[in-house]
Order: sequence, then C-alpha cells, then structure tokens
Amino acid sequence: MMMASSRRAGALALLLVAALPAGCSLRPLYSGGTQGAAAQTLSSIEVPGISGKAGWLVHAALMRRLDPAGGNARYRLEVELDDQIIGFGVRRDEAVTRERRTLRARYRLIDLASGAVVLDATAGSDAGIDVVSSEYATVAAENTALENLSTIIADQIIARVARFGAAEGAAAKAP
Repeated sequence: MMMASSRRAGALALLLVAALPAGCSLRPLYSGGTQGAAAQTLSSIEVPGISGKAGWLVHAALMRRLDPAGGNARYRLEVELDDQIIGFGVRRDEAVTRERRTLRARYRLIDLASGAVVLDATAGSDAGIDVVSSEYATVAAENTALENLSTIIADQIIARVARFGAAEGAAAKAP
C-alpha cells in the first residue's frame, strides 16, 4: 500500500516538473538572431571614445561585441571608468605583497532621437595581483589584470544593454 502511494507521488512530481517549462515565461535573449530585438539594439549603438588606457581597452571590447550598423545609430553609449590599484598585503618591512585592481564603469544609454537617458547603470569587477620582486613581472600582471577586467566590464555592459533591447522589443510587440 505504501509502495503504490510513493509511486503515485513520484509520478505526480514528475508530471509537475514536466509541466513547469510550458508555463514558464522565459525567452531566449537573442531569439530571432540578427533580426531579434536585442541584436537590433546592439547594432544601433555608437560608442564615443573613453579616456585612458582602461577606456581604450573597454571601448575596443565593446566595439567587438556591438557590431554597429555604420551610420544608423539610434543610441549612444557613454561610459565613465574608475580604475584603481590598492595595495593590501603588507609585510613587516612595509613592502606591499598583494594588490587589488578594481575597474568600475558607470554607463548611460541615450536615445539619440529624444536625448533621453533610457538606461543608467554600473558594472564592475576586481582582480588580485601578487607583487613579486621583479617590477617588470608586477607591471605585466597589473596590465593583464586590466585587460581581463576590461573584457569583463564590456561583457556586463553588453548583457545589460541586450536585456534592455529585448525588453523594449517585447514591449513594442505587446498589444
């Protein structure tokens, strides 16, 4: 008797789990390929230059991901960066043994037709760096950290802007 009851409960649980995706409102972000709302938004963004070495790296990473449609910009993406290196591992002789490189971005997506800020958000990441006796190795590690952080920041920005584009596309299709 208990066996039949647990089988029924297991079967019911299986049916419930199988029914969940049907009622789910999740949609792929890049549905529709290059004609989808997210891709259309990403291809209609211009990105002015960003000052500094970190700015150059973030700008280059953004441009690789955006694939702008050449002259058909609908939005402008303005990015301000804050790049800091802070020493926090200190030996008895007061020499720094560890650093944290932090890269933060505040970005605004501006509708060129109206001048309205349609998205205002931040992105950020940090990396730990070992400070070694070779100054060259430490500088190389700091540069590598900056390159990696720039890529992470660009990915965060693109993901957020793509979600904005998908939401705008869904809102435009809603009756």
